[in-house]
Amino acid sequence: MSTSSGLGTDTGHDLIIETTALRKEYRTRQGTRVAVAGLDLAVPAGGVHGFLGPNGSGKTTTIRMLLGLARATSGTMRLFGRPVPTELPQVVGRVGAVVESPKFSPNLTGRQNLLLLSRSIDGPDTRVDEAIETVGLTGRDGDRFRSYSLGMKQRLAIAATLLKDPALLILDEPTNGLDPAGIREIRDTIRSLGERGVTVLLSSHILAEVQQVCTSATIIGNGRLLASGTVADLLAAGAAYRVEVAVPGEARRLLDAAGLTTRPGPDDASFLVDTERPAEVTRLLGEAGIWLEGLSAQRQDLESYFLELTAGDTLGQSEMGQSQMGQSEMGGAA
Repeated sequence: MSTSSGLGTDTGHDLIIETTALRKEYRTRQGTRVAVAGLDLAVPAGGVHGFLGPNGSGKTTTIRMLLGLARATSGTMRLFGRPVPTELPQVVGRVGAVVESPKFSPNLTGRQNLLLLSRSIDGPDTRVDEAIETVGLTGRDGDRFRSYSLGMKQRLAIAATLLKDPALLILDEPTNGLDPAGIREIRDTIRSLGERGVTVLLSSHILAEVQQVCTSATIIGNGRLLASGTVADLLAAGAAYRVEVAVPGEARRLLDAAGLTTRPGPDDASFLVDTERPAEVTRLLGEAGIWLEGLSAQRQDLESYFLELTAGDTLGQSEMGQSQMGQSEMGGAA
């Protein structure tokens, strides 16, 4: 797969990010705590990839290891097909990341802050214009940073990562603390970047927003991989049909005996069957002389599927040692 845009190009590799059996342990007074447990992560080139999990599931720890901010206990990592951290210096210039609250000079305008950053990396001033337009700050770039809303500050942070024309952009919970308007601003910016050819890894636990912008996703819980694939495939995996019949108990026993999985429905006259082949349900019941009174698709949204997968997680037990992560990668990854 290959992509191209004025905001970075890929290397020709199908996978921009790849981890295998990635593990991170922390030693505490109580013993060893596992933050990431054998994680296999595969992020394809192009589009927006959601990196989903409850708070404390290992998302930020994984991102820190990819950026060289934390050392993996075991396992392997690759960016653009190159092993990291050993070859991180060769590829870090193509990675932009916003990992914590951005640090800008409050008395300077948004444009002045970006110009300082761009010139510090010998970037052309025209790149500042492009970044401002990309994140939708045109017309507000002359305002002082201290007057910006949280959403505008996050957009400026994303603009800062674009100054070096990254092929990969990593965003860790970019909508935390934002109001609905700010969330919509960041969502639109992320969608635009994905459409322009930048590969975006979006770490989040806000599923409704992720479903609107991501083309693929990985769901983790307690540092372990739970599911991965295109958003469409993940939602299809949660497909179910509501069956309405006069004898639901008898119908459920019949379908269970045939190898299908049924569960209680929203009322006593119906039940749910997990299948993508509704014709099979119709056939099995019809052959037994049980006639359908209703059969309707009950597709889950991403949030429902996520909650189902992570139902047994103990939130907050996996990640630790985050407070010293370091300042935001305003010009890209560290």
